[in-house]
Amino acid sequence: MSRKVLCIDCGKRLRKDEIALSQKLIDVDTMEFYCLDCLADYIGCTIDDLRDKIQEFKEQGCVLFL
Repeated sequence: MSRKVLCIDCGKRLRKDEIALSQKLIDVDTMEFYCLDCLADYIGCTIDDLRDKIQEFKEQGCVLFL
C-alpha cells in the first residue's frame, strides 16, 4: 500500500510528480510537499510553468520523476 502524502497548504492528496517537483524545486530532503496550485503560488509562477518543468525534468532523466 502506498503512503498518502498531502499538500502542506491545502491538504489535497498528492501525485508522485507533485511530490518529486517539491523535492526538485525546494529541497530533495523536504518533508513539506505542495500540490501544483499551492506550489505555483509559493514560488510565483503558473501551473503551466510547473507542468512544463515536470516534462523537462522527465526528459532530462531526473531520477525523482521515474
